Amino acid sequence: MSLRTAATVPVASSPPRLRDAWVALSGLSAVFLFEMLDTSVLNVALPTIGRDLAAPTGSLQWVTGAYSVAFGGLMLLFGAVSDRFGRRRIMLVGLTLLACASMLTVLVSSVEQLVAVRALMGVAAAMTTPGSMALAFRLFSTEDLRVRALTIISTAGLLGLAVGPTVGGLVLAVAPWQVLLVANAPIAAIAFLGIWAGVSADRPDDLHRDPVDVAGALLGTATVVGALVTPTLFVVSTSDRTAWGAVVATVVAAVGFVVRERTARHPLLDLRLVARPLVASGLAYKAAAGLAMAGLSYMVTLQLQLAWGWPPALAAVGTLPQVVVLLASGRLVGPFVRRVGLDRAAWTSATAVVAGLAVFASLGRLGYPWVLLALVLVAAGTRVVGVVAGTTVLRGLPADRTSVGAALVDTASELATAVGIAATGTILTALVSGSITATTWTPTQAHSFQAAISVAGLTITVIAAALVCLGALCARRTTPSTTPTTTQESSDV
Repeated sequence: MSLRTAATVPVASSPPRLRDAWVALSGLSAVFLFEMLDTSVLNVALPTIGRDLAAPTGSLQWVTGAYSVAFGGLMLLFGAVSDRFGRRRIMLVGLTLLACASMLTVLVSSVEQLVAVRALMGVAAAMTTPGSMALAFRLFSTEDLRVRALTIISTAGLLGLAVGPTVGGLVLAVAPWQVLLVANAPIAAIAFLGIWAGVSADRPDDLHRDPVDVAGALLGTATVVGALVTPTLFVVSTSDRTAWGAVVATVVAAVGFVVRERTARHPLLDLRLVARPLVASGLAYKAAAGLAMAGLSYMVTLQLQLAWGWPPALAAVGTLPQVVVLLASGRLVGPFVRRVGLDRAAWTSATAVVAGLAVFASLGRLGYPWVLLALVLVAAGTRVVGVVAGTTVLRGLPADRTSVGAALVDTASELATAVGIAATGTILTALVSGSITATTWTPTQAHSFQAAISVAGLTITVIAAALVCLGALCARRTTPSTTPTTTQESSDV
C-alpha cells in the first residue's frame, strides 16, 4: 500500500480556480443531489404509496430500505472496482442504469415491484457515489480548492436531503407519486453530461492492478443485509426460527468478513485504514448525522400526516425550516471551522444533531414548535458534519485509497440511514396495531402510534449519541503527526 499523502498526489492539468471546473462540479454535485434527494423526497410520499399499493407497514419501510441496503451493501465493492477499472467509467455506467431504473417506476403496480425497482436504483447509486467524492478530491491540487469543492458538492446533497420533503409534498398535491421517482432520470442525465464532458478519464498510473476481493465483497454485503433485515424479521416473521437463523447467518458473515480482510493478500477493505484515528472519527460523526437526518425526516413526516392529520402539502411546509437553515448557514461553515478547528467543529456539530433528536423524542408530541426546534438543530449540525467528516476521512487515508475512503464515508451514511429507517419502521410495526396507513384511527391506535414515535426517537437518539462519543474518543487518539496543522496544510498548498 502506498503511503503517499493526499497532498502529494500529482494532479494533471489541475484547474487553478473552482469556476474553471464548473462543468465537472455540476456533474459531481448532481450525483450527490440524487443520493440525498431520493430518500428524503420519498419519505413524504410513503403514506400515499401505502394507500395506492395497499402496502402493509412492514413492506412500506422497505420501499426506502431496499435502496439503502443495496446502496450500503455494494458501496465498498464498487469503490474497489472503481479504483481498478476507472472511477469515471464506472460512474457513467451507473448513471445510465439509474436513469433506466427510474423510468421503470411508471410500470410499477405492486409494492413488491416498487421494492425491486428501489433495489436496482440502490445498485446504480453504489456505482456512482464512491467515485464522485474521490474525483472531486483529486480534481484539484491544493487543499483549499479540495475543501471548497467538497463543500459545494456536499451542499448540493444536503439541500437535496432538506428540500426533498417539501418538493415531494408539493408534487403530490398536483401529480401522482410516480413522478417523484421518474424525476431522477433527468438528474442522472445532467450528472452524466457533466462528468463525461468535464472529467478526464483516469490515468493508468492512478488505477490499481490488484484483483478484486470477490469473497470479501460477498461476505461484506451479506453482513450489511443481514444486519438490516434481522430486526424486521423478529416483528414480521411468523417463525422465531427464521429470525434467529438470520442472526446466526449475519454473525457468521461478519466474522467471515473480518477474517477474510485480515488474511487476504488483496483485501477489499484494509481494516487498518478504518482504525486510523482521523478515519474512524470522521466515519462515526458522519454515521451519527446520517442516522439523525434520516430518522427525524421519517418520523416527522409520519407524525405530521398520520398523527396530526396534516395534508402532504402542509407537511412539506412544516419541514421547510430544514431548507432555510441549510441555505442560511452555508457561508458560516467555513468561518466556524477556522475559528474552532476541524475536530471541535466536528464534535460540537454532531452533538447538536443528537440534541435535536432528543428534543423531538421527548417533546415533539407537545406541538410543532418543538418539532421546529428539532429540525433546526439537526439541520445545523448536519450542515457542518457534512463538510468536515468527509474531509477528515480523506485526509486520514493514503492518497491511492481515495475511492475506498469515499466509499467508506457514504457506506457509513447509508448504513446509518438504513438503520434509522429500519429501527423506526420495526418499532412502529411492533407497537402499533393495524396498518399505519389506515384512513381512520381508533383512539387506542392513535395513542400507540405517538408512543411508538417517542420510543423510536429515543432509540435513535441513544445510537447517535454513542456514535458521537466514539468519534470524540477516536479524535483524542489523533497525534500531532497524524493531524496536519494549519501551517503544514498551508505549505502543502
